[in-house]
This record gives sequence, C-alpha cells and structure tokens, in this order.
Amino acid sequence: MIWLTLRQFRTQATTGFAALAALAAVLAVTGPGLADDYASGRSACTAAGDCSTFTGQFFDDHQMVFLALIALVLLLPGLVGLFWGAPLIGRELESGTHRLVWNQSVTRTRWLAVKLALVGLATTAAAALGSLAITWWSGPIDKSAADELPRLSPLVFGARGIVPVGYAAFAFVLGVVVGMLVRRTVPAMALTLAVFAAVQVAVPLLVRPHLLPPTRATTAITGANLKSLMANTADGSVRLRIKPPETGAWILSQRTIDASGRAVGDVKVSLTSGACAPSQGAPTRDACMAEINRLGYRQAMTYQPPGRFWSLQWCELGIYALLTLGLTGFCFHRLRRLP
Repeated sequence: MIWLTLRQFRTQATTGFAALAALAAVLAVTGPGLADDYASGRSACTAAGDCSTFTGQFFDDHQMVFLALIALVLLLPGLVGLFWGAPLIGRELESGTHRLVWNQSVTRTRWLAVKLALVGLATTAAAALGSLAITWWSGPIDKSAADELPRLSPLVFGARGIVPVGYAAFAFVLGVVVGMLVRRTVPAMALTLAVFAAVQVAVPLLVRPHLLPPTRATTAITGANLKSLMANTADGSVRLRIKPPETGAWILSQRTIDASGRAVGDVKVSLTSGACAPSQGAPTRDACMAEINRLGYRQAMTYQPPGRFWSLQWCELGIYALLTLGLTGFCFHRLRRLP
C-alpha cells in the first residue's frame, strides 16, 4: 500500500520538491548578500544619527521581491489543497479504482491512513522548508518594513514563521474531504480553493485579532509620532493618524478623541489663522501638533504589540491543527459510509 501510494504521488512530489529546491538555492545564494547590505547600511546610518531614509530606501529597493515571496507563501497551501488534496481520494472515487484496492485484502481504514500519512507528511515538510527559507531570507527586509508592513500585519503574518505549515496541512485535508464528498476531481479542486480562500480571509479579520487581549493606549499627538495628516480647508478639519507606541505593532483600531473623551472623526482646528494656518508657507508641524494638543485632542489606539508575534503564531497554528484533526476524523467517518 505504501509503494502504491508513493507511485501514484511521485509526479506531484517530484515537481513540488524540485521547485522548492530551486527556490531554496536562489535564496541561499542571495540571502547573505542581502543581509550584509542591510547590516552595513544600518551601521552607516546609525553613525550618522538617522536611519529613516536608509530603511525606507532599502525597503523600496526590494519591495517587489518581498511582496512576490509573500504571495508565493500565501498561495502555496491553496495549491497543495488544489493539486495534492482534492485529487487524492476524489480521483479514485471518480474512476472506481478504490474498489480494486479494497478487494486486495487492504482495509478501507488502512488505505486512507497510508494516503493521508504519506502525502500529509510531504505537505507539512514542503510548507515548513519553504516558510523557513523565505522567513530567513526576508529578515532584513522585514526589519526595514517594520513601520509600514510589520510582521504582525495580516499580509505578512501568514507568510512568516510556523503558521504556513498549519495552512498547508489544513488545505490538504480540506481537499481530501471535498474530494470524498464531491467525487469529481475538477469540481472538488475548484470548491477546495474557494473554501480555503474564504477561511484565509475570515481568520485574519474575525479570529486573529481576538486570540490575545489587545493593548489599549491613549496617546498625545506630536510631530514625532505623526504618521499622516490630511487637512480640509472647506470645513476647517484635520484627519490624522499616528504611529503605534511600539514599532512593528499591529494596529487594530485607531480613533481621535476630544478633551471630553468623545470619539470624533476629524480634528476641528483653524486652518486660516494660528499655528496650523499655511498663510506664511507650510505650517510648522510641531507647532500645529502643539495646538491640537492644547485643544485636548488625543489618539486612542488598540493594537497587538510586536512581542506577541510568536504567541499569535502558536495560537493560530493550534486552531488550524484542530481543524485539520477534525477534518481527518470526518474523512474516516465518511469512508465507512462509502458504497
């Protein structure tokens, strides 16, 4: 049974691991140079006393590759479910070859267990190796992008650390379940991709923010922590956003409050006279922020600190592990009901 499963899976495994080996070789060759460039540039700007320009330029120079690798890691589990999971049982049921195996003194349970174990092991190994290599290579870029795209942000979080292993295992078993239910390979592949994509959108929006209690802070608005400011001269209002108290934090919500603690959409401040007026050219940012603070405006923020990255990774991995185990149990339950 093991030999048969390996023979059926050899084409997909060879293709997948060959592509993974090629990617790992490219990352291994280019990674040390990338790390050296970041370290030398960081040393030079630290000696000069300002690294904001260097980090921004470093991220801009490598942004396309950075985003491409993120997309690759996020797509990999879906492809595993699509091409490894859905056809694994669905194709056998569609063609009827499962009956031949069951008539060769191989029990249904053993047949399914061997298939899930061997292909599932290959799935988790591929996801672990790919995530490890890309996380290592992207380390310098992650540091330079801490202000704009921190590791805790939904886009980056799912492409780092250990959670891609959970995604891949879940997508694989999800594909197996859908294949057993639909019993048609192509429809099962399409449905697997749709369900997995829906879960991957729902978890960062609805589940991950609540895995750990967030930190809440009310912060003064200053020129140092100001991130963006948009002025509307028509109604004399200013809409602003500030940086989180900790670099690399994941901001869950941010709102401006007035002196009484009431949430307001915009800051009401004079744009025709006073510290925020542009009549003498561009207003001094610090002076305008001081005026906003004098009026009692503050920024209330809810966020996950960057130090919780690994805690959130383990929590989310646990959720996907439970989902995977539940789907695996359903596979064996469903198998007993097949004609």
